[in-house]
Amino acid sequence: MTVGAALVAPNTVQAQALDQTQLGKRVRHELVTLPYYGVFDNLAYQINGNTVTLYGQVVRPTTRSDAEARVAHLPGVTRVINRIEVLPLSGFDDQIRARAYRTIFNTAGLYRYAMGGNPSLHIIVNNGHLTLEGVVANEMDKRLAYIAARQVPGVFSVTNNLRTDRDESRSVR
Repeated sequence: MTVGAALVAPNTVQAQALDQTQLGKRVRHELVTLPYYGVFDNLAYQINGNTVTLYGQVVRPTTRSDAEARVAHLPGVTRVINRIEVLPLSGFDDQIRARAYRTIFNTAGLYRYAMGGNPSLHIIVNNGHLTLEGVVANEMDKRLAYIAARQVPGVFSVTNNLRTDRDESRSVR
């Protein structure tokens, strides 16, 4: 009886891990295909069993509610904890966003991160504080983005949370 249980248990664990991986891919797909998800938003998630916790910052309140609704309808998700922060309305922050976008993506070689429907480099501005989020190809691009962000007029502080492709390949979701 114990031997049979031992033979079944690895398959069950493997099936659960596969389901977690598939669920992670589906959650990611739903988040990156949100209609108003863009360069000034940042979304992340964590899966614990059948519970998905959403994190990040968004400019529009509808992006927050749309993210929760989309993830809640996925098969295998029984609960969604929404910890997405809606950034405050601010003309000052909007001006910083526009200047940061121009400054960062006009810097040598960084324009490629703005291309496509879902840019890999995200610019988060909250009350004059700028945070860089996302993934870039290498350490040099990470540093260039940080240097460019520090040159944006009106920014109080810059936090560089960018990761490189190499960092991403080491981490397992």
